[in-house]
Amino acid sequence: MIFSSSLLENAVNEFAKLPGIGKKTALRLVLHLLKKDVEQVEIFSNSILKLRREIHFCSHCHNISDKLLCNICSDRSRKQHMICVVENIRDVIAIESTQQYNGLYHVLGGIISPLDGIGPDQLEINSLTKRVAEEKTGELIFALSPNIQGDTTIYYISKKLKDHPVKITTISRGIAFGGELEYADEMTLARSISNRMPVENYVGTNKL
Repeated sequence: MIFSSSLLENAVNEFAKLPGIGKKTALRLVLHLLKKDVEQVEIFSNSILKLRREIHFCSHCHNISDKLLCNICSDRSRKQHMICVVENIRDVIAIESTQQYNGLYHVLGGIISPLDGIGPDQLEINSLTKRVAEEKTGELIFALSPNIQGDTTIYYISKKLKDHPVKITTISRGIAFGGELEYADEMTLARSISNRMPVENYVGTNKL
């Protein structure tokens, strides 16, 4: 890709460093910004700069926050005895979007994956076990990726908490609605069978 301006080329190269953004998409984004007023571009660039300089990670759950304590942890109307353990911040956003959960969270910052060089010491596991002990947590809900790495992480943390009187659960896993049974992997299918429910319960919650 040949550019007539080094400023344009530099901007495109920087946008192309973002995940999922190729050179062509980066060029479209840069050209779009060039069509905007200088004031609008300044607002855009300042918001990104302010985000990077002033963003915090919650000292309690490690979620992104404007303050030392995020809005979720500081909300006393939420169920303080319940902690949902997730891999990353995107998972918090996804679960919050369902509006079906009213407890607290704990962001691990990843899952145990020896092949990727990620061990327990690189995750927020010690801070989780400390929270469970100090806050006398009633239930720990694991909402991790349904794969070997996710299950390994759940098993490791569960072993660390075996002496604590906390109820440990995982989100239900099974065949997605609308999915074809023949394309489901063996582990998903096995979990679907293990977590089967009475047909009247299923029909009762799926009335037309």
